[in-house]
Amino acid sequence: MSEQPTLTARIAPAVGDLPQDEWDALAGSDNPFMSHAFLTALEDSGSVGEGTGWAPVPIVIEGADGRLAAALPSYAKGHSQGEYVFDYAWADAWQRAGHAYYPKLQIAAPFTPATGPRLLLRDITLATPILRAAETLCVREDFSSAHATFVEPAQLPLFEEADWLLRSDIQFHWENKNYGSFEDFLGALASRKRKAIRKERKAAQEGVEIRKLTGDQIRPEHWDAFWFFYQDTGARKWGTPYLTREAFDLFGERMGDKVLLVLAYMDEEPIAGALNFIGGSALYGRYWGCSVDKPFLHFELCYYQAIDAAIERGLSRVEAGAQGGHKLARGYEPVQTWSAHWIADPGFRAAVADFLERERAGIAADQLFLDGRTPFRKG
Repeated sequence: MSEQPTLTARIAPAVGDLPQDEWDALAGSDNPFMSHAFLTALEDSGSVGEGTGWAPVPIVIEGADGRLAAALPSYAKGHSQGEYVFDYAWADAWQRAGHAYYPKLQIAAPFTPATGPRLLLRDITLATPILRAAETLCVREDFSSAHATFVEPAQLPLFEEADWLLRSDIQFHWENKNYGSFEDFLGALASRKRKAIRKERKAAQEGVEIRKLTGDQIRPEHWDAFWFFYQDTGARKWGTPYLTREAFDLFGERMGDKVLLVLAYMDEEPIAGALNFIGGSALYGRYWGCSVDKPFLHFELCYYQAIDAAIERGLSRVEAGAQGGHKLARGYEPVQTWSAHWIADPGFRAAVADFLERERAGIAADQLFLDGRTPFRKG
């Protein structure tokens, strides 16, 4: 795509075609979704690739030593599914104006609304060059736009310096305020909220055994059970589940120590499960499903067990995924999440910029409202 005396930018066929040690050296160890293991599990399982609308086009810069110096986990997208930052209105407006919105370029961890680095850099000075390479790809292939979603806040200035537009939204994260136990956490809540959570946990756990599995404790029969739960939830929420059955086996094989699978059993039969990924500083809740409709079991497996696990591991927060205002009453607080956008057409860019300015005011108002409704003791 472009070449300088000491740097070469190119598109690789897939993350799996790039050296694992070099990729992971750029990605770091804190965020499991940027790891070579996670991204190649999606590729090798067929969860991304041909027929999925997610075509891997990782953009890399190689240094004079031939090793990776910068990378973007990027995909050519034929739709806007599995992103959790909704641009359907943009697509509709551009298509009504007589233009093609798809394909577009997506810089993301597929199907994963979790904050993390999107610019994988050996040197911070390579941020603008690799973003320019992404823009060049869009122009060359006639992509309408490029979108980096769930960007960690520390990288936002790098996108701003490259003149990308920033967009914010709200998720609900649990913050570990040096709690020694779940009871310590409850002690920080207002009395009424504290009692409600205790009541929910008691009801959810009645007649149920909860098992937390990681690493080689997770066997094929556990993945079989969870696959059933995942399919049911995916079919109800998205129509078609994003991940294939093989993806879960590959998660276990390639990054089992980063996986926490929470299963609920009744009479030795699994009836529900929640899948989490363990980062260096956070626990990321990803998928949930059940075969028995038991009151509060969703809250127990997805939220309270995640808090327990984060406290046990000394993690600073739990990110429990997209949406879900019901998380607020359970100690998960509103946090801004960020995305960055590059629009090829100047007129379309101006319209999107105007939309984002107006949207930002609404997000700020929502944040203030939600901040005032957290369950923590006031004063």
